[in-house]
Amino acid sequence: MTYSFEQFCTESRAALSADNGPAGHDKIVANLEKLLADPDFIAAECGKDAKPGIRTIHRDRETGFNVLVHIYEGGKKGPPHDHGRSWAVYGQAAEWTDMTLWTRKDDGSKEGFADLVEGKTFRLTPGKAGKFEVGDIHSIHFPDGAKFVRVTGTDLDAIPTNRFDPEKKAVNVGSRL
Repeated sequence: MTYSFEQFCTESRAALSADNGPAGHDKIVANLEKLLADPDFIAAECGKDAKPGIRTIHRDRETGFNVLVHIYEGGKKGPPHDHGRSWAVYGQAAEWTDMTLWTRKDDGSKEGFADLVEGKTFRLTPGKAGKFEVGDIHSIHFPDGAKFVRVTGTDLDAIPTNRFDPEKKAVNVGSRL
């Protein structure tokens, strides 16, 4: 039996209604991995006919979580960033994504300044998901043809997020990732 997108949304809503903290987010990881195993979902949202770009396929009215599909023709190595006041779960649909964790060494009190140190890197492969809690800083790197599903706690276009430049020891606060 397949795990439908509707089941994913219903079970994720229930998980977040019960606990919108790390334990609830762990359930989103498990739910997303089940969803990524559904060939019908993958074909419909991430298949060969999927248009490149980022699109929102669900906004939950009750809990505020969003589900986005990312389809890339070209690879990318993005800068370290956070998701502001939101958490995020990434689930790989095609190819791979390397996720690098970063730690901020300064206290954040100096506007525009951030001293980051690079931490561990882990790879998401098709069917696997990883989470980032509020305030976690990470960077992503993926090859041509990568596709992934991202679940966020809110609409990231509506809140401030941080983008970091480790070489310049700088941070830029914006509202778009």
